[in-house]
Amino acid sequence: MKQGIGWIAAGAAAVLVAAGAVTYAVADGDDSALKVPATDSADAGFSRDMSIHHQQAVEMSYVVRDRTADEDVRRLAYDIAQTQANQRGMMLGWLDLWGLPKASSDAPMTWMGMGDMAAGEDGALMPGMATNAQMEKLGELNGKQAEIFYLQLMTAHHKGGIHMAEGCVSKCTVGTAKRLAETMVQGQQSEIDLMADMLEERGAEARP
Repeated sequence: MKQGIGWIAAGAAAVLVAAGAVTYAVADGDDSALKVPATDSADAGFSRDMSIHHQQAVEMSYVVRDRTADEDVRRLAYDIAQTQANQRGMMLGWLDLWGLPKASSDAPMTWMGMGDMAAGEDGALMPGMATNAQMEKLGELNGKQAEIFYLQLMTAHHKGGIHMAEGCVSKCTVGTAKRLAETMVQGQQSEIDLMADMLEERGAEARP
């Protein structure tokens, strides 16, 4: 079953990458007018790093959907997974359109001047990302415990994502990238507020 899900996800990702390139072209005009940023630009760095950041959120959301029957949490997880998979496809599509590699030898967050930050410990490559141990724990919990842990992890994940998106709003030069980043800030803050209410309903709160 996991292998089948992987094939479906891979096919969906390919479609989203293509859609991302088309969306960019439509938003920023014809090909001759496209702005092509440098490989070490904020636009490229944001697209690469946020794609990785989003992928973990998608994985986390699909994990919790299998660990609880609560419709509110399952609906939130589905919405987050679909939104972030779509945005990830757009960003990877831009990299294709720009002719830039999807991976870089630079440390994560270099584009924000934070390449020397302590990162990568147990898989937590960027602000807010869960560690491998936390992801494993989420996959072992069930019911209310899984719901609370997911909401706590995703709240931290969104806060880190907002920090990165605000960096793009400040540093990116391609209009489409800046607009997507602004959308991320607004959307993820709204979900943070919703998750705070959901945690309170379950007698818990976000982690410091």
